Amino acid sequence: MTPAQGTPTVVADRLRRVFGDFVAVNDVSFEVKEGEIFGFLGPNGAGKTTTIKMLAGLLLPSAGNGSVAGLDILTQSEAIKRRIGYMSQLFSLYADLTVDENIAFFAGLYSVPRARRAERRDWALKMAGLADQGKRLTGDLPLGFKQRLALGCAVLHEPTILFLDEPTSGVDPLSRRGFWDLIDALTLQGTTVFVSTHYMEEAEYCHRLALMNRGSLVALDTPARLRAGVKEPLLELQTDDGPRAVEALKGLPGVVETAMFGRAVHVALHELAGAREAITARLAERGLALQALKPIAPSLEDAFVSIVRAAGGAPVG
Repeated sequence: MTPAQGTPTVVADRLRRVFGDFVAVNDVSFEVKEGEIFGFLGPNGAGKTTTIKMLAGLLLPSAGNGSVAGLDILTQSEAIKRRIGYMSQLFSLYADLTVDENIAFFAGLYSVPRARRAERRDWALKMAGLADQGKRLTGDLPLGFKQRLALGCAVLHEPTILFLDEPTSGVDPLSRRGFWDLIDALTLQGTTVFVSTHYMEEAEYCHRLALMNRGSLVALDTPARLRAGVKEPLLELQTDDGPRAVEALKGLPGVVETAMFGRAVHVALHELAGAREAITARLAERGLALQALKPIAPSLEDAFVSIVRAAGGAPVG
């Protein structure tokens, strides 16, 4: 995707949030442009959700400032809540209400004009694939349909900015793809989407990605430029026992890191010279049959691992 070219509609200016002695977010600054799909990526405990809550008016910063749709996050948090759409990984739907009742509740919460509520209800039902399911209990819906309904409820009031905090967690790949089709449709209508995710294939759909680690922003660029920024040569190997191969190559001179990628093993190196011979010899010593070994271009996951490693590694626990 090509990055959106618009004016900043979300601004984080040296945001910091402390809980007791724990620094959850530390001096984070960035801008999100109008009409952009802005991805937030990072390991658990990186500070993604805390940052989103500060921008969405749900949590005051300990220091720093920011704005959303021109509104100050320190002094106008209630106004921000009315202007944005927000969807968390918990979906915020009421399982004991019907689909229609959930839509009616959120229409009232977001002050959708009464004259438009029927139209917006019909739109949400169609968008979620639930046009004939309005009387069904929400708790009985499959997870993918709950997710689409939650998105529909979050945008009933047609917000220009939408915050999605790991909205597809636990959802099957086909439902995730359908969800992203809905996001694409919203951005084509001018909505700015700020989304956090754990899924690398989803991160590829974003115009730009901000990578968080240990409360700090450690990288910010397009997916393509993040991939291109990986400096360590990479080899991909196929063997009869990938997990054993990962363990066998740990500590081998010249190897930075090894990890499973599907059935294959990716090996990050200090340099390519001599690596093939050393890897082949080590695997033979451990009785592992090498089926294939080739240089590869880094994936976004390789870039993510490399950046997080350079920034001190992911938090433990």
